Amino acid sequence: MALFDRLVIGVLPLVPKPVVGYFSKPYIAGETIADALRTAEALHEIGCGVTLDVLGENIREREQALAARDAYLRLLDGLATSPVPSNVSVKPTHFGLNFDVDFAVENIGAVVAKAAEQDGFVRVDMEDSPTTDRTLEAYRRLRERHANCGVVLQACLRRTVADAEALAASAANVRLCKGVYIEPYRISWRDPEIIRRNFVHILEILWRGGCYVGVATHDELLVWEAMRLAHEMKIAPDRFEFQMLLGVTERLRAVILESGYRMRVYVPYGRDWYAYSTRRLKENPQLAGTIALDILGLSQERKRR
Repeated sequence: MALFDRLVIGVLPLVPKPVVGYFSKPYIAGETIADALRTAEALHEIGCGVTLDVLGENIREREQALAARDAYLRLLDGLATSPVPSNVSVKPTHFGLNFDVDFAVENIGAVVAKAAEQDGFVRVDMEDSPTTDRTLEAYRRLRERHANCGVVLQACLRRTVADAEALAASAANVRLCKGVYIEPYRISWRDPEIIRRNFVHILEILWRGGCYVGVATHDELLVWEAMRLAHEMKIAPDRFEFQMLLGVTERLRAVILESGYRMRVYVPYGRDWYAYSTRRLKENPQLAGTIALDILGLSQERKRR
């Protein structure tokens, strides 16, 4: 971890909440459904697909899980009257995965079923490694009943090649990302170049299996690698899309759109924005440093070094 990144993480607890809120605005749509829909509709107008996410995770009470389910059902009601397609992302621990897999599957299933009524799609997100097996189990059970759902794989994990081969056998819809969580060395790759190579290797496995892939990255090299591989494998443009976070690497997002590729933007919103913001920055110190430099207008200078 770079010294600057460590310093940014060290001062996070000292930063007043309003200041964190101010600098989080580009990366979070707001607190309400209306905020999220305004952001989603603006992105839709410039040609981006959108995935909406109600912030929250790692809940411990059944009532909280039911509240999360209901929040997503209200979001889908809002999307029903919006020009934006009903595409949402759910974190399984927001629905009770940590204490009852059956309960979580039931809750997520209610969201998937309602999205299906609107020709919508639900992405079952991947969280830290202790939840990986349960998340894949939940996804497989949901997929048995609903075609309109997909899952996420993280290229940093050593197990992911095997998971990709299993998912490719069923032509799953997969979002592929590097992975944001700091995991133990015995289960995760640490070298950035190995993670990049593993990302490309997994992407090829998924495409050879007929999967639709959300190529989720802000890494310009991986964007190029995905374009190269799609060309070599003759993957049709409607068989994949690029995906990025709201407010991140917008110049690269514009280049991808101008090149004629599909682009989807992940749009988080909700009252749990502070916990989400600080937790994500602590889990990914390099991202914290990058955002801090971006705020100061120095991020491009850092990349050149």
